[in-house]
Amino acid sequence: MKKEEFLELLNRYLSGETNLEENKVLLNFYESFQTNEEWDETLGSKEELQNKMLNRIHNTLKAEEVKVIPMKPFYTRTSFRIAVAASVAMLISISLLFNTDKNVKGNIPAVASKNILVGSDKATLTLEDGSVIALEKGKSYATGNVSSNGEKLIYNSQNKNQAIANNFLTIPRGGQFFVQLGDSTKVWLNSESQLKYPVAFVDGETRQVELLYGEAYFEVSPSTKHKGSKFKVKTQLQNVEVIGTQFNIKAYKDETNIYTTLVEGKVAISNAKNREVLAPSQQSKISLNSSDISISTVDVYNETSWRKGLFVFKSMTLKDISKVLSRWYDVDIDFADPALGNVKFNGVLNKNQKLEDILTTIKNINFITAYEIKDNKVILK
Repeated sequence: MKKEEFLELLNRYLSGETNLEENKVLLNFYESFQTNEEWDETLGSKEELQNKMLNRIHNTLKAEEVKVIPMKPFYTRTSFRIAVAASVAMLISISLLFNTDKNVKGNIPAVASKNILVGSDKATLTLEDGSVIALEKGKSYATGNVSSNGEKLIYNSQNKNQAIANNFLTIPRGGQFFVQLGDSTKVWLNSESQLKYPVAFVDGETRQVELLYGEAYFEVSPSTKHKGSKFKVKTQLQNVEVIGTQFNIKAYKDETNIYTTLVEGKVAISNAKNREVLAPSQQSKISLNSSDISISTVDVYNETSWRKGLFVFKSMTLKDISKVLSRWYDVDIDFADPALGNVKFNGVLNKNQKLEDILTTIKNINFITAYEIKDNKVILK
């Protein structure tokens, strides 16, 4: 990029006129001077430029935080899309701008011995007879009332006066998948998850599925379209009764809590001893060590952004972040110093980035000094 182009793009950025791709170009050009070259003073004062860019980031963040509060429905609002772009640009910016003092922890290079792949749409479908079908991009599958283009699985409604078979959809580490059930309920499944469900439902009878483990976002077909039949989701510790709604359940095998987050509508959470009804933006938590159901108000955007291709880390420890990254990139992450796992991090990252880019971002903000990748294992230092 020529100097004139950089200055023109910078002025447009400071005026809020650039899009996400232009922001990336601008910031990558800026970064090149931080890491590879001496700063060209004809571009202006580097310190003044940093302050201007930081002010722009902070102003954008404050404005978009106000816009995304309503979130109903969060995934269709223009403000949500704007907030996503602003947040990604914000994180990229901060990771670059705060990396000016190379002596804070030393400029130690990252080491990588293997190219870790970004997660993708993939799953295995297990039929009632035990047959297993691999579902992945580029492979089509169709039989009876179900079909897949390798990116999603669709069940079509049919005559339901027959014995109902159950299918299992299993998402491996490094995968995600979408399934539309026979009643038109939509389910997005995150990495390392498994859902058990009937291939068809009987109108008037309770529609029940089971999230055996992992994380899923449900957009439930209303009972008014199915002769009043309720929809229930069963997990290891709880039952969720749905009253026409959208919600997220996180119930991973390596975590001690199950979280249910309500986006809109109403759900009733119950276990052997308690029953609670959630309102939009509320989240329930049930622990393996207690039968109590605790309720809190949360930011729906943070809790469900995985479905829209983002990682949102709000005051999360690197230990908890490493679990999220491990599932998506199918790697194991360890710490050279266990104390690093307690360091808290805030940021928004695109799930389509390479793992190395995300680790470099964390390193550039001086939370870690280096990282090393050996085979399928990452060590943070």
